[in-house]
Amino acid sequence: MQIPKELLSKLIKFRKHLHHFPELSGNESVTSKTIIDFIESTNPSEIVENIGGYGVAAVYSSGNDGPTILLRADMDALPIQESNQFEYRSTVKDVAHLCGHDGHSSILTGVAHMLGEMSLAKGKVVLLFQPAEEVGRGAAAVIADPKFSKVKPDYAFALHNLPGFERGEVFIRENTFASASTGVIVKIKGLSSHAAHPEDGNNPDKALAQIILGLNFINKFQNDFDDFSLLTIIHAKLGEIAFGTTPGNATLMATLRTYLDSDMKKLKREVESTIRNVCKEHKLQCDIEYTEEFPATNNNQECVSAIANSASKQGISLHKLQDPFRWSEDFGHFTQISKAALFGIGSGKNHPQLHNEDYDFPDQIIEPSISIFLGIVEELLGFNQ
Repeated sequence: MQIPKELLSKLIKFRKHLHHFPELSGNESVTSKTIIDFIESTNPSEIVENIGGYGVAAVYSSGNDGPTILLRADMDALPIQESNQFEYRSTVKDVAHLCGHDGHSSILTGVAHMLGEMSLAKGKVVLLFQPAEEVGRGAAAVIADPKFSKVKPDYAFALHNLPGFERGEVFIRENTFASASTGVIVKIKGLSSHAAHPEDGNNPDKALAQIILGLNFINKFQNDFDDFSLLTIIHAKLGEIAFGTTPGNATLMATLRTYLDSDMKKLKREVESTIRNVCKEHKLQCDIEYTEEFPATNNNQECVSAIANSASKQGISLHKLQDPFRWSEDFGHFTQISKAALFGIGSGKNHPQLHNEDYDFPDQIIEPSISIFLGIVEELLGFNQ
């Protein structure tokens, strides 16, 4: 679909404004207000504010019976210092839009401006600007919010820009598109003592080393899982810097990744068994907790077909991915409650990678992204001529 040049110019300016003033996960109050101000002129049927935190859901209804399609964009930034020196670089120390959520939100505001000029044949479209995606809490919070009953979808779609892939091309996959992942935090409690008399305490040093080796050993047993699994140790701490004292505590952190939610359950069981057995052997107490939990993003076949048909009709190059992505997306929560699909759009083969300090969203992909979303809406709901 043809996007007016004047609108594209406004969207690029808007995207750079969001980039200039980023907000971390759960703190997107100004971003939320900025988005509302920018789309109010499109006259949505309703704007649901503060959903799942600072989320915004703009509803465009046909007035006729039909399915509800939810299109989602994330809007939180990352706790990373940007190295770019262009005029619209982040004004906030150690916070920047280095994953492209400023671009994703701008794309969805573009869809809003187009829908404001079009007439749906049936059903309704919900544009969800979602907070807290980076920490894996936003989608779940939106779905758990009582206000979600107003916008609960039959179909849900989202996109993510993909550095390293041809710019403007669309990438799809049925079933798993992005991995399940979770962080695990292990706290081990022993007993400190004077360093001159280590026999008076219970130093968790040997147990910590044994647990690290044991957890890494799980990676060697891929046959225990139905598909890809990976455990990565990310942090370890033993005691404090005190040369006169043996440590009494240790902390270990790791990230678990699987293509299948069922394998994540298996991996958690293996991790917990390894940790508890080692701690029991060394007469240590342990506490295991999980954080930043993302379910796998499982794409529905009908939704993937709608994306493919949209791209085909508009002459946008389409590719089927052989393997899922190892990174995670909390859009996976939407794939658990409705027919849903996440797709990728290339940011450029030589574009800086997501979360790199020199990353910046490529404005050239705003137009094809809006067109794909509108094509999906046309495919499932139709537009009045």
